[in-house]
Amino acid sequence: MMADTEIIRGLRAGDETVFIELVRDLHGQMVALAQAFVRTESATEAVVQETWAAVVRGIDHFDGRSTLRSWISAILASIGRTQGARDGRTISQSVSDDEGGEAAVDPAEFYPDSHPRGGHWQGQPRPWRDEVLRSSEMLKVVHDAIHRLPAAQRAVIRLRDMEGWTSEEACDALGLKEGDQRVLLHRARTRLHREIARTLQQKNGMIGSAADAAKSRASVA
Repeated sequence: MMADTEIIRGLRAGDETVFIELVRDLHGQMVALAQAFVRTESATEAVVQETWAAVVRGIDHFDGRSTLRSWISAILASIGRTQGARDGRTISQSVSDDEGGEAAVDPAEFYPDSHPRGGHWQGQPRPWRDEVLRSSEMLKVVHDAIHRLPAAQRAVIRLRDMEGWTSEEACDALGLKEGDQRVLLHRARTRLHREIARTLQQKNGMIGSAADAAKSRASVA
């Protein structure tokens, strides 16, 4: 991806090639973020298209105090919240109003925010093999689990863990306080971890049952 200064210069000059490349680079994550605010595919597409139109109209006023990506995402979040409110669906900016605030994993299991890996697990609770986690079956489990998360949790985890945003960038885009963002991310990660653990437990149980059945057939033979 081109540097922000080069992209901004191209957009301000009306360079269509620069705009097309920017859309290619960011469109996927913008769709993912929009899905946290609105319910339908058509509404998602409308939010993204309106965002791109707003970017083109407002690029001359971009002051560079944030990254271009953060600025674009903040525009999308504002449009998404407005559309979501029309649809009767909003992302709460208060953790106390977030759905699913059940007891979570001990925060000590995660690196503190001061650590370079702040917010990430200090160690996997169980030895999950990479080939298992990367399987198409497990990827579907993770995708479905993310889709079922409350809107605020889904938005935060998409930005932090799927797009690699910093906590500051996520807070700016979603209009969240740092502490609330951290709690939402923790809850989302906890739910995903439980889904993965449950699926692996079921999978291992089925494998164990099949092995036992094979042993029984062998002993009878």
